[in-house]
Amino acid sequence: METRASGLAHLVLRDCDARGHGGLFDDRRFALAISWPSTANGAHRRLKIFGEPPITYMNTQLLIDTANKLVADDKGLLAMDESNPTCNKRFAKLNIPQTVEARRAYRELIVTTLGLGECISGAILYDETIRQQKKDGTTFVKVLTDAGIIPGIKVDTGAKDLAAHPGEKITEGLDGLRERLKEYYQMGARFAKWRAVIATSADIPSRSCIEANAHALARYAALCQEAGLVPIVEPEVLMDGDHTLEQCRAATEEVLRTVFNQLNSQRVLLEGMILKPNMVLPGLNCPTQASVDEVANITVKSLWRTVPAAVPGIAFLSGGQSAELASARLNTMNLRFKSKLPWALAFSFARAIQQPALEIWRGDEANVPAAQQALLHRARCNRAARRGEYTAAMERT
Repeated sequence: METRASGLAHLVLRDCDARGHGGLFDDRRFALAISWPSTANGAHRRLKIFGEPPITYMNTQLLIDTANKLVADDKGLLAMDESNPTCNKRFAKLNIPQTVEARRAYRELIVTTLGLGECISGAILYDETIRQQKKDGTTFVKVLTDAGIIPGIKVDTGAKDLAAHPGEKITEGLDGLRERLKEYYQMGARFAKWRAVIATSADIPSRSCIEANAHALARYAALCQEAGLVPIVEPEVLMDGDHTLEQCRAATEEVLRTVFNQLNSQRVLLEGMILKPNMVLPGLNCPTQASVDEVANITVKSLWRTVPAAVPGIAFLSGGQSAELASARLNTMNLRFKSKLPWALAFSFARAIQQPALEIWRGDEANVPAAQQALLHRARCNRAARRGEYTAAMERT
């Protein structure tokens, strides 16, 4: 197949085999050939620019199927992958003991909530959590799977200071990742998550920080797909600070463009991944806060400009938003734009689903039923938001 554009320069798009010759569609690289007159007799010089298609794994269809299941039926993800230090900090604020058993009991409360699978398609676990069990010895992975919830696993090892870049972070965890992914797959995980954090102010994010984190996200994603796990790619522009809505928009769009450039460079199958971005929001300390409609409009416009249609779903992080605001903003996006979008707009919330339940539980077993009802309520609110059916009245029921 060959097409040409008229004019002094000719653009030729050709299906090529590995040597750059015209070849079969199923086994080729793509070449963009640009030619232009270089001599009086009309001879042409030609430059071929090659691009690599995503690699084809034995499990390609399984990756695609799992990615689609994670955003199907107006469900979303529950992020319960807090590291032990983060979980302990939240427990300490509520005077809950910061012990292995307390963390296990809280996670059992979550995974045994009846009806959770009606709203939640996948649960992101932490390394400690995926190894834990109910009191009766049933693994959490089995409990989730029996409820129709796909187990997932956080695999990064946290954000560290980026050398020579004050105020900026780089997420680590690539060393030994291939072996860890194999183990998690054997334990029952079918997707994974890696979070990059991008701070915003007058001078940051720097180009170096964006590129370093995007490259790490892409390498992680390629390793996940090699292991049969769907990668959740999470580049988070943080809410912390006093940056404006426009500053967040500019940073978010630059980050997402860079991430997808890197994903393509690493030959990641876009149909077999989920994007987990921030909503476009002003900083928490910004004197001018945006309305729900403004956030919905600018967020969707930014995604339209940067996210390829091949991606099956976008599952927003809550990022410190209140539970009600996160639901309202997701609802408005789906209410106004759902029929026009190439990808599903879903949720992958942690505190915006868990926090009310945690505040009710407070480490007391007697409070488990009430805490589970609060958890299920928030999950139902967010499923309604995916349908564009969430209202403030739901918070009073």
